Amino acid sequence: MCYVTDRKSIGSAEAVESVLAKIRAAIAAGADWVQIREHDLPARELLALVRGAVEESGGAARVIVNDRLDVAIAAGAAGVHLGERSVPAGEVVRWCRSGNAPPEFLVGVSCHSLEEAREANGAGASYVFFGPVFDTPSKRSFGQPQGIARLAEVCRSVRLPVIAIGGVNEENGAECIRAGAAGIAAIRLFQESREPEALREAVARIVRG
Repeated sequence: MCYVTDRKSIGSAEAVESVLAKIRAAIAAGADWVQIREHDLPARELLALVRGAVEESGGAARVIVNDRLDVAIAAGAAGVHLGERSVPAGEVVRWCRSGNAPPEFLVGVSCHSLEEAREANGAGASYVFFGPVFDTPSKRSFGQPQGIARLAEVCRSVRLPVIAIGGVNEENGAECIRAGAAGIAAIRLFQESREPEALREAVARIVRG
């Protein structure tokens, strides 16, 4: 279960404390990954946020940084997540595996087609995010939802763990797991206002598949 941060959607475009509070709540609910996706934060602020997230996780969750390999390394994060405009995955993997990052450092890739997932697999990526599986405002620029059948095809076609993303929630998350996804990633699932116990129950239902 991966919580993908989005400070602007929780009404705190400048402060990072609200993001750290959401990270604490997500981890308490059962999230074992946190992806820091704050593209527009200046490097120093992003570094402070990632360091805070690593400290908040206390080893209970892996913290992944979107795109910024330098920040991920400097903050002691568990890995970096690459998008379609990032440095090619193969180059990042080679750099990391040449002794520049810890052996367990993860290199993940966002994929929006079976071909992209296969490319990431061939490049030596650690995992892929695949989507959007369902309709969601944050992913409409990537085209129509891929659907469960395409998610299942990707899961069968690559050796990497596939994380489902895009419109995944407590009603459809278990369906992604049954289709073969190793986990799900979401923003709204973790950022919508709800009682801590309700969030824990929602996460548990998804994990059970």
